[in-house]
Amino acid sequence: MAELLNVENLSAGYGEAVVLHEVSLRLDEGQTLALLGRNGTGKTTFMNTLAGATRQHAGRITLGGQALNRLKPHERAAAGIGWVPQERNIFKSLTVHENLTAVARPGPWTPERAYQMFPRLAERQGNLGTQLSGGEQQMLAVARALVLNPRLLLLDEPLEGLAPIIVEELLRAIRAITRDEGLSAIIVEQHPQAILAISDVAVVLDHGTVVHRDSAQALSDQPGLLDQLLGVARR
Repeated sequence: MAELLNVENLSAGYGEAVVLHEVSLRLDEGQTLALLGRNGTGKTTFMNTLAGATRQHAGRITLGGQALNRLKPHERAAAGIGWVPQERNIFKSLTVHENLTAVARPGPWTPERAYQMFPRLAERQGNLGTQLSGGEQQMLAVARALVLNPRLLLLDEPLEGLAPIIVEELLRAIRAITRDEGLSAIIVEQHPQAILAISDVAVVLDHGTVVHRDSAQALSDQPGLLDQLLGVARR
């Protein structure tokens, strides 16, 4: 498989505060990477850095061979980054359909195709963002990233705080987007087993550095090691 993302010796943070320290990883076309770690280990900072929302102190990021280091967030979106941050950042004063058409770029993912992936959104096209439930807002945030027609989808804790039935719906959609459609993705999640099941590669961060990398299957098959890496105490 051809390499899509290459991160080399990345150090980044907020202002003068450095959160990530010499992080290196790569991802091939069509692969999904599960980015794991305890709270406060740098996972969100890494995603924000790929999207251009932090200060990069050192290192290099390339997407499909294109250097992203000096690009602004909107330029990274044009280069192929589709970002779904923890805050979702949908336009709450716009309707569902307006949220999608306002950012859509040419490509296979159209608003109509997004509605097929998320039927709940199709039913609520005319609803304002403020009229959606938390789960529907998350679906809209994912759909909005898809209609950018990205090469790499960044999902930062997409299941956080959602009802179990919505979690299952979103997991099915994410699996379809990555497995069936072949869209590359990096997923940060506090439910590791759920994400490892639909990922190819697993990387664990601790104190802003990579402390473990393996296939997702290999890490899923070692629950004791996974608990140790994530600081989970067994009773």
